[in-house]
Amino acid sequence: MSRFAPFLCLFILAAVSMAAEKASVDSITWGKTAAGEKVRLFTLKNAAGMEAKITNYGGIIVALSVLDHKGQLADVVLGFDTLEPYLGKHPHFGALTGRYANRIGGAKFKLNGQEVQVTANSGKNHIHGGVENFAKKVWKASDFQKDGRVGVEMRYTSPDGEEGFPGTLECLVTYTLKADNTLEIKYRATADKATVVNLTNHSYFNLAGEGSGDVLGHEMMIAATEYTPTDDALIPTGEIASIVGTPLEFNVPLKIGSRIGSDFKALVQGKGYDHNYILRAGTGLRLAAKVREPKSGRVMTVMTTEPGVQLYTGNHLKGVAGKSGHVYEKRHGFCLETQHYPDSPNQPAFPPVVLHPGDVYQSTTSFQFSAE
Repeated sequence: MSRFAPFLCLFILAAVSMAAEKASVDSITWGKTAAGEKVRLFTLKNAAGMEAKITNYGGIIVALSVLDHKGQLADVVLGFDTLEPYLGKHPHFGALTGRYANRIGGAKFKLNGQEVQVTANSGKNHIHGGVENFAKKVWKASDFQKDGRVGVEMRYTSPDGEEGFPGTLECLVTYTLKADNTLEIKYRATADKATVVNLTNHSYFNLAGEGSGDVLGHEMMIAATEYTPTDDALIPTGEIASIVGTPLEFNVPLKIGSRIGSDFKALVQGKGYDHNYILRAGTGLRLAAKVREPKSGRVMTVMTTEPGVQLYTGNHLKGVAGKSGHVYEKRHGFCLETQHYPDSPNQPAFPPVVLHPGDVYQSTTSFQFSAE
């Protein structure tokens, strides 16, 4: 062994220790709900300088500051500076989405031979968990710090019958900011009755920085060759269709705006991209999408255990007063909502979403940031 080896080991240990010391997690009281529940805002920082601000109101990712190729930080998620706008009606900025993310046709489905009626909050259909959905709940939260990783655990008990869903659902969602500039979200749930579950996060991203205009110049790749076609209300028809050679295909990196104005039926229905992509088959954490913003060089790589991802290009944003006096307009952000397919409770050919007593719902999605 080299006589320098012990000193090298000490140097490496010191470097690891310094990195762990630089990573931090803090929280402050951020306000109260109308019912008087206290809301906290957690700030996660890693040694590289990346920062995530997450509130236990709706598990919302309030801010996500990442470096560009010049080493400049910018907040890349749309949202608000204060709690108050989140308490009112907003486009689901940054929120935990459940008990069932996306749409359920007719706001009903059959479970164990019985019809279940859930809240109809999108015409005659159900979307994103109903009126008082998970995005409007104050979650019990506790922070942690370990081995250079920092994060916050959030827990919520959804009572039997909430928004019409059967069974008491115990939820745990863990946000972890890692040393490699990855924000990981892990979802876990159990139920005392058979129910349906589909959880995701609904952040709107703009890798040039929130408030910097539209995202049409972002270059996107989605690891999919098929999608689930819908009717005009964006409820899946039950078909699985190829996207190869259509304006929905992002198998190679293409600008989001390169074909968004096409008269292709699916783009007309969604007024832009608002589609569930079927990810390539596989097990464990695998690539869902990769997005690059050319001017800043920021890159976001999305990995997930879920079978699908919803691309939504902010088609209905209009005059939303956001952070720092910025106003968000149509296509100023995009969402990549990892998920089971919309309307799966009514589509037996889709991957199942029923959670039975004794079973555990588990899902992981990570957003890794880099610059080039």
